Amino acid sequence: MKNVGEARETPTGAPQEELVTGERSTRNRVARSVLDHGPSTVADLAGRLGLTHAAVRRHLDALVSDDVVEAREQRIYGARTRGRPAKVFALTDCGRDAFDQSYDKLAADALRWITEREGGEDALVAFARARMAAQAGAYREAVESAAPEKRAEALAKALSADGYAATARSAPVGEQLCQHHCPVAHVAEQFPQLCEAETEFFSQLLGTHVQRLATIAHGDGVCTTFIPKISKAPKASKTPKISPSSKTTDNASARTAGRNPA
Repeated sequence: MKNVGEARETPTGAPQEELVTGERSTRNRVARSVLDHGPSTVADLAGRLGLTHAAVRRHLDALVSDDVVEAREQRIYGARTRGRPAKVFALTDCGRDAFDQSYDKLAADALRWITEREGGEDALVAFARARMAAQAGAYREAVESAAPEKRAEALAKALSADGYAATARSAPVGEQLCQHHCPVAHVAEQFPQLCEAETEFFSQLLGTHVQRLATIAHGDGVCTTFIPKISKAPKASKTPKISPSSKTTDNASARTAGRNPA
C-alpha cells in the first residue's frame, strides 16, 4: 500500500520527520484494517490493532482529513436496538486507490484481446483514436477559447486536470508540451498506439504538425511534444493564376527565345 496522508507540521512549520514514520505506519494499518474487514467502528479497530480508542480516533481524524476514509451510520440488520447506531468508518474511492490495484493488467489484457480477436492492430488503432475522441470536447474548448500564443499552455492546463501534470514552455522556434505524469504509462509501454493516437490528437487540436520527442512509456522521465511556432498565413498573391494552356505557351516561347536567329 502507498503511504496515506502527508507529513504534518509542528506549530513552527517544521516537519515532524521522526514522528511521521511511526504515525504513518500505524495510520496505514488502520486503513488496511478497514479494507480487510469493511466498515468498522472505533471499538472494532482498537480491538483488532491493539490500540486505545483515543489513538484510533486520532488516526481516523487524519484519514478523514486526507479523504482516505469517511464516517457513515452503521447499518442495522434486524430489529433496531435503543440508542443511536454506532458510527463506522469506510474507505473512500481515494482511499481504495491508495492500495495496489490491477487496473493496468486489466486494461492490457483487454487491449491484447482486441488485438488478437477483433481485427489486429487496426482495431487497436481505432480504439486508441476513439478513446481520444471521447475526451476531445473539454480539450478543444480549452484550446479554442485561448489566444493562439496561449494554446499550448491551455492544453497543458486541460491535461493537468486529467492527471497528466502537464506544462508548456518556450523552445527554439516553438514550444514544448511536457507531461510529467502518465496515468496509462504501464499499458502504453505494451501498446504504443495509445501514445501515437494522443500525438495525432494534439496535432489536430493545435492545427499544426507536432513531434513527440520522448515518452514515459518508453522509459523517459517526461512525455515531451514539440509544437512548432505557427507562422502567420501568407498574404494572397496578386499574380494571376496561370492556366495549363498558358504554361504550355510560355514554355514554347521560352524555347523559341533560346534559339539563335536564322
